[in-house]
Amino acid sequence: MIPRLYLPVDLAIGNDVPADDRAVHYLRNVMRRQPGDPVVLFNGRDGEFTAEIAKIGKRGAALRVKALRRPQAGVPDIWLCFAPLKKDATDFLIEKATELGVAAFQPVITRHTTSTRLNLDRLAANAIEAAEQTERLTLPAIHPPQSLAELLQRWSPQRRLILCAEAGPALPIAEALSAFKTSVTFSNSPYDQWAILCGPEGGFARSELDQISNLPFVTPVGLGPRILRADTAALTALAVFQSILGDGAQRPPAPLVPIGQPADPAAPD
Repeated sequence: MIPRLYLPVDLAIGNDVPADDRAVHYLRNVMRRQPGDPVVLFNGRDGEFTAEIAKIGKRGAALRVKALRRPQAGVPDIWLCFAPLKKDATDFLIEKATELGVAAFQPVITRHTTSTRLNLDRLAANAIEAAEQTERLTLPAIHPPQSLAELLQRWSPQRRLILCAEAGPALPIAEALSAFKTSVTFSNSPYDQWAILCGPEGGFARSELDQISNLPFVTPVGLGPRILRADTAALTALAVFQSILGDGAQRPPAPLVPIGQPADPAAPD
């Protein structure tokens, strides 16, 4: 396995770049890598590069950038607005939603939110590890928590908000999103910015649901006949969105040539 690392430094072919403490520990103590061994690097803006370990020791490492492996590519502009959960559940949500291609996380404090303290540095570390493992070329933004009132007051009406409603009449999420896709005005719609809003384990207060549902940029949706845990609901909504309106609906790119192996000349174009 060739290690794939996020480094917050400029990447350019021929340059030697320093590895941060996290990367040094992973390469030296976990993967037991030595000078000359290959690595893959990305920084979220310059693309993905093949590289090799130029030197490594207890006090640091230098990685030599060799070639561009993939040009920079982004993810759909979909935010996940969620009520903070208990530590393990929030960590799980950040990891899996990063894998699913969320562009930004916005924690939201609602009336029934029971956990309001978040370690944003830990959440960022979870997102980095998930991006490294899933071939993602970007990192999601992680915003500081806001109250629901603050969120709605500052909301741009150009960003369509998909409300995961636990109760009341609402179209199934797949039906609602498919209606956007098949609308004759979809290609000219201002809604190329999206967000999903999920409540806490106790659900939204009735007054909160009434307030949110009446906003013109909000589409309430249902997630099926069962009551889902808050983290399950958020990931379900994100997966359905990506499969209908996001990059999950696109044809997958051609597989990358494994590092160190030439392309098969007999392979069809």
